[in-house]
Amino acid sequence: MSHDLNNKSNRADDKNPAAHIEYDLLLDCVHCGLCTSTCPTYTELGDENVGPRGRIYLMRALADGRLEINPRLQRHFELCLDCRACETACPSGVRYGRLLEPLKLAMYEADQSPLKRFDLFRQIILLRLFPYAGRLRLALAPVRIAQRLGIYGLVERLGLLRLVPGRLGQMVTLLPPPIRSGPKLPKFLPAIGRRRARVAFFVGCVADAMFRHTHWATLRVLQHNGCDIVIPPGQGCCGAVAYHAGDNNAARRSADANLAVCDLRDVDAVVVNHAGCGAMMKEYGLHWEDELQPQRREFSSKVKDINEFLDELGLIPPSGRIEAVATYHDACHLGHAQKITDPPRRLLAAIPGLQLRDLPETEICCGSAGVYNLNEPDMANRLSRRKLENILSTGARLVLASNAGCLLQIMREVRRQRAPLLVMHPMDLLDLSYRGQQPKWAR
Repeated sequence: MSHDLNNKSNRADDKNPAAHIEYDLLLDCVHCGLCTSTCPTYTELGDENVGPRGRIYLMRALADGRLEINPRLQRHFELCLDCRACETACPSGVRYGRLLEPLKLAMYEADQSPLKRFDLFRQIILLRLFPYAGRLRLALAPVRIAQRLGIYGLVERLGLLRLVPGRLGQMVTLLPPPIRSGPKLPKFLPAIGRRRARVAFFVGCVADAMFRHTHWATLRVLQHNGCDIVIPPGQGCCGAVAYHAGDNNAARRSADANLAVCDLRDVDAVVVNHAGCGAMMKEYGLHWEDELQPQRREFSSKVKDINEFLDELGLIPPSGRIEAVATYHDACHLGHAQKITDPPRRLLAAIPGLQLRDLPETEICCGSAGVYNLNEPDMANRLSRRKLENILSTGARLVLASNAGCLLQIMREVRRQRAPLLVMHPMDLLDLSYRGQQPKWAR
């Protein structure tokens, strides 16, 4: 049977999760194995079944009907971080994310086990709390009070947070120290000096609840670079939280809500300062085939990561000196999914006095990967330890990353090992340089 006929047959079989994969994409893989050295799970476990080449072979076997889905096989796919490092390494241009993501969604929707159907953490925390910045901020209020009183820090140092079970325990340990977030973001901010661009700024959910100070830093940097900034009211989660939690419909609703509030005719770009959000928004036009697909594609075409946007615009160099040694971690959804690696380094190189050192294995995931560090803590912790070892080998005191998940994951590992490091977003550091201020080093 030809692969076209076989694929058509499988598309009619709802029990086969590979029926949702474009079969021709599977054929792009020539099984050369150049991807394996960049795959976090293969690097850690050395098992071909949990490397990109092996997983693609298994996907094709499913699509051809030579294998049927079972818990062991499903586990090989669940362990994947969807970091897309394999896409960067692949000489054949295999779009691995386009293979894995529909497969995982189909597996989740087909799984009717009580464990999945009555997953309260997913239903309450991931789908009804995380995507809503206001709810998340309210839920975190008691913990923030405990942090300011020193109670949380004491409990963390004594290791008592490990007594909180399951994914809730993993989530609690990720919470960063409190930083003054600043007031609510306005609807508009004017450029400083000659206007060079007009942009819409995407706020998001977790990013706004935990990193509003980074939003303010980003806005000030944009102003210093001559940008009028519109912050559309009514925007919300990019949809990545729901998408990675297996709720395709909720992800589409989030995407379409953001589409509805943003007037693309009024702006040169939709600027995003966290890689996971940017990667999701740039792929709105790929995920859902319906009457709104053209509008989603138009929206995606205007989405720009903040590093990408400023590099293309031409950064107005800051003047404040920051005498420090730093290293930059490539967030997977920036470096691999969006192929943006040089722009953040060029921006950081413009800060007077800053010494930027290369990070070994920067292409390997830190273990965050959306909600992966909540669902797969063992592998996530292995990867965060590996990441911190590489960071410490550089001798840097500053660690920079352009994604909320990476920042939270690396911060947690820094606290666990009590390493003398400050973890920041590149925009936080650029903002300090523009304002002539210094990082507040932890004592």
